Amino acid sequence: MNKINSKTNIEKAPDRRPLFYGLGFGVLFGFLLHKGGVTQYDVIVGQLLLTDFTVLKIMLSAVATGMIGIYFMKSMGWIKLSLKSGSVGMNVIGALIFGVGFAVLGYCPGTIAGAIGNGYMDAITGGLVGILLGTWIFAIMYPKLKDGILKMGDFGDITLPRLFKVNDWVVVVPVVALIVMLLFWIERAGF
Repeated sequence: MNKINSKTNIEKAPDRRPLFYGLGFGVLFGFLLHKGGVTQYDVIVGQLLLTDFTVLKIMLSAVATGMIGIYFMKSMGWIKLSLKSGSVGMNVIGALIFGVGFAVLGYCPGTIAGAIGNGYMDAITGGLVGILLGTWIFAIMYPKLKDGILKMGDFGDITLPRLFKVNDWVVVVPVVALIVMLLFWIERAGF
């Protein structure tokens, strides 16, 4: 009887494989950011000044690839999406924090990680410190913000397919097609 009880009372260790998959894909994405040149300060500033559209092209390519990959894995039953609710307030605060950091330093969080990997001191000193400081300030302010501005304009965990009551691919295919057309137009226009 004790053997049976001891076996049934053993807790199963959490599956840590997704963490390693995430780390692997993060490293791969950082490598691709580096190879695409978007970890260089001049390229990012060129995007902000609308003279170099390398960052936009890489991000649009990543959105299209990610959208196809995620919805393919969802349709195969390999993953289940766990959506978080959103609000206008969350988007405004997030955009302000992201935009100020991006404009001041010339890096976004992904490109900071890639630039740190390249050994760029501005990314290490300004970027890493900025991320840690910004996260700390937000964590301190969060209890005051969570029931106030962050709840303003709450729209829940809605997605376009759910909103239109259609199959995911009815939205994914046209959005990816629009992104591809936009990428071709950007290339032909010489941006």
